[in-house]
Formats: sequence, structure tokens, C-alpha cells
Amino acid sequence: MVKKNNKVLLGLSGGVDSTAAALLLKEKGYKVTGYYFDVHGDNNNGREEARETAESLGIDLICEDVSRDFSDIVIDNFCREYLRGRTPNPCIICNPAIKFKKLIENADKIGAYHIATGHYCRIKYDEETDEYFVRRGVSLKKDQSYVLYRLNQQVLRRLIFPLGQFESKEDIRTLVREKNLRNAEKKDSQEICFINTDYAKYIESLGFSSKEGDFVDEEGNVLGKHKGILHYTVGQRKGLGIALGKPAFVTSIDPEKNRVVLGDNYELFNNKVVCENYFFSAGSPKRFEGKKLYAKVRYSAKPAVVSYEVYDKKIIATFDEPQRAIAPGQSLVFYLDDAVVGGGFIAST
Repeated sequence: MVKKNNKVLLGLSGGVDSTAAALLLKEKGYKVTGYYFDVHGDNNNGREEARETAESLGIDLICEDVSRDFSDIVIDNFCREYLRGRTPNPCIICNPAIKFKKLIENADKIGAYHIATGHYCRIKYDEETDEYFVRRGVSLKKDQSYVLYRLNQQVLRRLIFPLGQFESKEDIRTLVREKNLRNAEKKDSQEICFINTDYAKYIESLGFSSKEGDFVDEEGNVLGKHKGILHYTVGQRKGLGIALGKPAFVTSIDPEKNRVVLGDNYELFNNKVVCENYFFSAGSPKRFEGKKLYAKVRYSAKPAVVSYEVYDKKIIATFDEPQRAIAPGQSLVFYLDDAVVGGGFIAST
């Protein structure tokens, strides 16, 4: 175990966020080394941007090809979840299994105690329990705490989020502009870092496919044909390829019968959620059972009041107000005030 020191390994993509994070860390006296991980294995442009950024910052850079692990762990899960009629969030898989695992491994190699990223969130330390939690960023619009709920204490106690206090992306760009760094105007990265096309086309390009099946209503009446369940997600309205004379939404997907269920908007609302494969960074979910918590059913959702009960290996959560379009495969993430306490993958409603 590396002893606490002022060395930090920073995830450095060459984008404006990680560049600003490096500047802030240097200003605070940390000795910063950049770390670029290549999920494609042949992203020469990405590597070169990271190298140029590191050079302009005056810091060393480590580049690593993580494409094999990324393919086996993240991409495979992404494809198979859609083929099961679920809606995955690849960042939630990548963060503990690839990104932060590699940051810790490489930090240990160079003798750096701290790791850091350009995520918009903060770290909360509980002195009474000696525990660390991911905390929502000051900018609720930019907050990224949702995708970090599966990070363990070994990671959290070494983690720094330099950007958590910023109100807006423009404030970040201003900081980088003041240093005359050319990437101040660089566009934000795409939502899914390994895809630059429609996700279904990407999955099909890897040799996966799903068969045509039936669109049905809530009673099971056949309404028409769908082109394969991987093309649909709960809550979807556009691109269904069927005209019913009224707005229709995907209310559920049945992979066993290869059916996509269509219904009205009101049928998308539920206040109960069952989640599985849960993870709580501070131990057992029983610790927070019965407490007034907040939860998000997707990255873009607003936190809503919730309580839950633990049954064997599942959590049954009940919202005070029904939530719209709860999609299996997404994560249900719990907050105590503004701190992430845990979450799990949504199984059903």
C-alpha cells in the first residue's frame, strides 16, 4: 500500500475537464501524472491529444491499451443487455472494473497515493465512521455521481474530484482559456465513448442480431411487427415504425416471447422498483433501510424521495411519487442527502 503523499495520477483524455482538473491539482501543490487509457486499442488521435495536453501542462503521461478488458467486460455486457431487452449504462460497468481499477493499479506502480478524474462531483468524508462517499457536484445539471455508485472504499479514500465545486462548464473553459491552452474550446465528448453511431447499428456491426417479433398491447393483442428487441427501450416513442393513430410508447419488453409492449404514456409510471446485484460502498444496505432517502432511476432523472426494504439478494424500493419509464438494466442509485450510499441494477417494476 502506497503511503499518503502529494503525488496524484489523473485520468487525462485531452478534453477540457481533465485539463482543468490538472491545472487545479497543480495549483494546490500536487505532483500530477496523467493517465490515458485507450478503449479501442488503436485510438492514435486520442493518444496524441492526451500527449499534447500533458506536454502543455508540463506533466508526465502514461498511456495504456485497455481494449481487451474493455471489450470483454464493458462492450460484451452492453450488447448482451440490449439483446435481453434491457437498457444498460456502460459507464457504471466501466468505472469500477476498468477506469478506476486501472488508475489505482498505475498509481501504485508510480508511488502515487491519490487518483483523480474530471468528474463533476465531490467526496464526502464521515469522521465518525472513517468512511468516504461520492457526493453530488455543486452543479446539479452537470452532476455525475450517478455513474460512480459502485466505487469501493479503497478507491474513494484515495480519490480527488477537482471540478466538483464548479457551477458550469463555461467556468471550466474560462479557467483553461486563462492558461492559453488550445483545448479550451474542445467539444464535449459523446455520451457513449466507444460509439459514434446508432447503438443498434453498432451492436449489429459486431455480429449480434435480434429477430423480428410482435408489437402487442397490454392485453397481449398483436398490433404489428417490430424489427428486433435490441432496437427498443422502455419509454421510447420515436422510431417505432408503427402507426396506431395515437401516441404509443414502449411500456415493457418481453425477451422470452420476443414481444415489445406498447401503451399510453400513463402506463409508464410506477412507484415500485425491484433491483438486484446491489452495491453499497459503506457495507450492508440494511444500514439505510427505512431511512428517508432519494433515488434516481436513470442518469438524467431528478432525485425523488424513496424508501426500500432488503429481501434476500434484492431490494424493493417504493417512491413517494411514481417515476416515469423505469427501464430494466438501468441503475437505481440511492442518496442520503447529497451523498451516494449505494444502488443496484433495475430488474423490474
